[in-house]
Amino acid sequence: MKVILASDHAGIELRQEMVALLKERGTDFQDLGPQTRESVDYPDFASQVARAVVAEAGTLGVLVCGTGIGMSIVANKHRGVRAALCTTEFEARMTRAHNDANVLCLGQRVVGAGVARGILEAFLSTAFEGGRHEKRVQKIRDVEAQQR
Repeated sequence: MKVILASDHAGIELRQEMVALLKERGTDFQDLGPQTRESVDYPDFASQVARAVVAEAGTLGVLVCGTGIGMSIVANKHRGVRAALCTTEFEARMTRAHNDANVLCLGQRVVGAGVARGILEAFLSTAFEGGRHEKRVQKIRDVEAQQR
């Protein structure tokens, strides 16, 4: 498993906390930045992560902004991305198990570092259940295909 991360200027500290967790776990990751608190446009970073996740099977993404909302909106515009804004470990487990989500979105102004660590850990350690959920995920893919 590889994880690709990015944030905007409002999510740098929480993204750095997620990088620290990935290092502790020994998880392969790539941090796309930004490295300074200078104002940047979140759509640029969300799109970079979304493209990387779609390009490499088995890759997961993590996006952080102030609320996580903007990042999730942009990421979900990319075909093949199922981005989920999570504020609890339960949501992270369920979105992986039932929706096969491949991008986790977090809000630095919404969740603290400790909660976010638990959310990321749940997201990374939960597998897609398949079964009856596969049919539903396929319906998501079908909707994407109709929109393009």
